[in-house]
Amino acid sequence: MDSMNDQYNQLLQALLPAEIFSYFEITQVLVFKDKLDVYLDELNLPPMKYQDQKLLSKGFYPAAEVQDFPIRERAVFLHIRRRKWQIESTGHIVSNTWDTVAEGTRYTKGFASFLKDVFGYLPNQQQKP
Repeated sequence: MDSMNDQYNQLLQALLPAEIFSYFEITQVLVFKDKLDVYLDELNLPPMKYQDQKLLSKGFYPAAEVQDFPIRERAVFLHIRRRKWQIESTGHIVSNTWDTVAEGTRYTKGFASFLKDVFGYLPNQQQKP
């Protein structure tokens, strides 16, 4: 039988965007009356584009907050910390590029698509007359 942690992981994988579990680890979950905050750190997987160069880990960028589908009447916010690396030979900072946020928003692509279907526009964007 699966351990309790395995069961919790399966539940989280069913509720959160699938790509999260390929590229990020959940470091903390805070549950409040009206919201759920999920804190994510990018896994230590340097960009494939630079695999032939020596990269030095330089920690994380500040967390970005992205809103996802509500769960049980709680707003869901993903606090995502992306890693950064320095190319040793040039000193340039590089990072992975993730395609999980809808352009011009702070919503996951799936949630933004849903909102646009329901309202005809995204709530954080002004409607054009």
